[in-house]
Amino acid sequence: MNRTAVRDAKRLVIKIGSALLTNDGAGVDRDSVDDWVSQIAELLREGKEVVLVSSGAIAEGMARLGWTSRPDNIHDLQAAAAVGQMGLIQCYETSFLRFKRHTAQVLLDHDDLASRQRYLNARGALKKLINLGVVPIVNENDTVVTDEIRFGDNDNLAALVANLIDADLLLILTDKDGLYSANPDHDPLAELVSEKRANDETLDSLVSESSSNLGRGGMVTKLQAARIASSYGCSTVIAGGRNKSVLLDVCAGKHVGTLLTANERPIAARKQWLAGQLQVKGYLVLDAGAIKVLVKQGRSLLPVGISNVSGKFGRGDLVSCVDDDGNEVARGLVNYSADEALKIRGQSSDAIITILGYRDHDEMIHRDNLVLN
Repeated sequence: MNRTAVRDAKRLVIKIGSALLTNDGAGVDRDSVDDWVSQIAELLREGKEVVLVSSGAIAEGMARLGWTSRPDNIHDLQAAAAVGQMGLIQCYETSFLRFKRHTAQVLLDHDDLASRQRYLNARGALKKLINLGVVPIVNENDTVVTDEIRFGDNDNLAALVANLIDADLLLILTDKDGLYSANPDHDPLAELVSEKRANDETLDSLVSESSSNLGRGGMVTKLQAARIASSYGCSTVIAGGRNKSVLLDVCAGKHVGTLLTANERPIAARKQWLAGQLQVKGYLVLDAGAIKVLVKQGRSLLPVGISNVSGKFGRGDLVSCVDDDGNEVARGLVNYSADEALKIRGQSSDAIITILGYRDHDEMIHRDNLVLN
């Protein structure tokens, strides 16, 4: 995808971060929201389809409760999210009604996307809202989730929503103008990166963790989100949300922000779902022969190619397949539990019944349930 293709993108996921939305913690910035909503309304008039992923519930709740720093206690965070979600959605609803546009609040947690059935339900609901001309406003369900089941941040959530709705473009608005060759806060010679492939490894040295007291992300998570989106054929633009007409300029194909282009071909729907899952329950260490078979021949993973097993997982759970150095080669849904895998690792499929007393599958992971990294 180049800038011309960005201009032609029809279905968009737009993500707005906490620092932007709450003017660095002062509460929901209604003027900025009105400006972004005006731009989204114009895009909708042009025939675009938009799903909005909005951070800011916890930050708005903190402002309403008079808290000056983000709490660490999970129940404090949940309370802040519950309070803040009210103001956040009220603000969006009021702003969109100026253009006679209805909105819908959609709260997701990891289980909604980790379960194939719930994934399909969420996908169907979002697509129906789009078809009705309603603007879905998506946020993580912070009121009920815990740290162990978080998406990590709304950048990753936005990438997974792009997967859900088969988006053409993920547009992440942030308080920076995009990715830079160096930290622009410290290096006056830092240059904006206009366009790169999302999987370009040189980008890793350009990003840093967030220093914000409000959000959980930073350029690290934005790059991670772009790579998740890229794995199923969706390109990403990271741009400065405070720039005038930023949404319209990006969608007009102007050279605004950083464009991170996707892989050439989207992967099939089931493997798209697998690639987007973030909750890995365990790890299988593969020998060189198994890695070659997976990567070069597209074969299933057999127990004989597994040299080590870690984590606690059951049948059907998602595991990561790694090399001896811990680099992920693939991920997939296992046919045997961790305890079973430990017993049959390095063994032929014919030996499974002797070792376990039964053999439900020859493969540890069938190729239909496996996606390469």
